[in-house]
Amino acid sequence: MKNIITVSNMRESESIHINMNKDSLELMYKAALGVFNNVDWHGKIGIFCGSGNNAGDGYALASILYDHSYKCDIIQINSNYSKDGKYYYDLCVKKGINIIDINDNLINYDIAVDALLGTGFHGELKEEYNKAINTINKNKYIVSIDINSGLNGDNGIATNAVKSDLTVSIGYLKPGLFLNMAKDYITEIKNVDIGIQATNNIYKLIEDTDFKEVFKSRPNFSNKGNYGYVGLLGGSSNYPGAIRLAHLGQVALYSGCGVSRIIVPECIYSLIFNNVLEATVFKIPSNEDTMLFDIEALNKAISGLKSLGVGIGWSINDDYKKIIEYLLLNYSNFLVIDADGINVLSKMDLGLLNKASCKIVLTPHLKEFSRLTGYSIDYIVENTIDVVLEFTRKYNVTLLLKGPTSLIAKGNNIYFVNRGCSGMATAGSGDVLTGILVGMLGYIDDEFLATSLASYINGYAGELAMEEYSDISMTSSDTASMIKKAIKNIIVSVSSQK
Repeated sequence: MKNIITVSNMRESESIHINMNKDSLELMYKAALGVFNNVDWHGKIGIFCGSGNNAGDGYALASILYDHSYKCDIIQINSNYSKDGKYYYDLCVKKGINIIDINDNLINYDIAVDALLGTGFHGELKEEYNKAINTINKNKYIVSIDINSGLNGDNGIATNAVKSDLTVSIGYLKPGLFLNMAKDYITEIKNVDIGIQATNNIYKLIEDTDFKEVFKSRPNFSNKGNYGYVGLLGGSSNYPGAIRLAHLGQVALYSGCGVSRIIVPECIYSLIFNNVLEATVFKIPSNEDTMLFDIEALNKAISGLKSLGVGIGWSINDDYKKIIEYLLLNYSNFLVIDADGINVLSKMDLGLLNKASCKIVLTPHLKEFSRLTGYSIDYIVENTIDVVLEFTRKYNVTLLLKGPTSLIAKGNNIYFVNRGCSGMATAGSGDVLTGILVGMLGYIDDEFLATSLASYINGYAGELAMEEYSDISMTSSDTASMIKKAIKNIIVSVSSQK
C-alpha cells in the first residue's frame, strides 16, 4: 500500500517538520532531486515556474539540471517568489541559466516541466495561468511537480489543467491525484519521499501485493463448502438482465466462492433457470413484475449463505423495503446492498444500519450516494473525503463509493482503488462488481479487505477488456469475461514479490 494524505495534512506535517528541523531549503532541494531522478532527461527542456514553493521546486530543479550538464530554460509566469524559491531563483541567475518570460516567443520543448501551481490551488485560474497551462500542453513530454497545475489537490476537480505524461508527487500522494477528473489529466504518478512524517489520518492506495495472503494456493483436501455459499437476490420482469449477468458470467464463481445461488422473483424464474450453468436458482413469490415479501421463502433462500447481495434489477416498493429491513435485522453474515437496494434503503430509516445483525457493505455510485446522504452530487464531488468519512463514522457499514478511482471506507479508514477505465461507464458494470464482491465474501472474513479486492479486480478486469475491445465497444460482460485473467495476473505479480 502507498500512503495518501489530504492537502491540509501535508501542509501541517511539513510545517511541523520545518519548525523542528529548520531545513526548508533542504526539503525543496530533496523535492527537486526526486523529480530529477525520476525523469529520462533529453533534448530541449523548459521549466515553467509560477509562484510560491511550487515554482521554487522548479528553480531548484533547473539548478540541479545545470549541475548535471543539462541545458534548460526557465519560463516565468510572474516574479512572485517564496523565501526559499527566491534563494533557488537567485542561484539560477548566478549560474547563468536562461530565464524568459511566458509572453516571449517560445519553442516547443522535448520535456516541459510544470512548476506553476502546487496542491494549495483551488478556485478559478487566473488568465495568466490558463495561458501558461495551454502553452505547456502543446509540448512533447510533460512532467508536473507535485500535482498538475489547475487540478484541486483534494478532490481532483479542474476547469483547465496541465495534462502530464508523468506527475511526481512530493512527500505523500494526495487525493486529488486520483479522484474525479484526475485520470483525464495524469498518465503516470511517482512519489518522492522527502522525510516528512504525516501528523494526521493516512489513507491507503491499494496495490497487487496487498492481496498476497488472500491468493495462496488452496489445499487439495478442501471442498466447495470451504469457500462459501453465496447468493444474489434481485431481478424483476423489467430488469431481468442484471441478475442474469452477475451469474451467467459466473462472476461469483470466477471470484473464488464455492457455490453461487440466484434468488429471483417467481415471475422471471423460468427465464433465469434456463440460462444458468453452475449456479443454483431459488424463487420468491411475486406478482406479475416484482418480488413479494415472504418470510418463509426468504429464509429458505438465504439459508446457509456466507454472503448475500441484494437489490440488482429491482425498483422501489414497500415489499422491497420490508425485505431490506428483514435482512438487516435477521440475516447474520455479509450483506451487500447495491443498485436499487440502495435506492430502497435511502427511503428508509438509516438508523437500521446501526441495529443490523449482519455486516453491511454499501456500493453506491455518486447519484445513489447522493440519495443516501441528502447531499447534491456537486457537493459530494467537491468534498468527497469529508462526506465519505461523515457517513462511515455515523453508520456501521463498509462503503464502496464507485468512481474513476473508487473509495472503500469504514470508520475513519479509507482505501483508494485506482483501477478501472472509461469503458466501464456502461450498463451492468456495477452488477459485475457486486458479483465479484459477494463471491469473495464467501471465503474472505474481512469485509473491508474483500471490498477493496473486489473493486481492484473489477477495475483491472475492465482495463483488460478495454485493451481487447476499446473503451467505445466494451460491455460489462466483457469485464466479467476478464475476471479470471485479472486474478491470475495478480497471483503472478504476488508470487514474483516473494
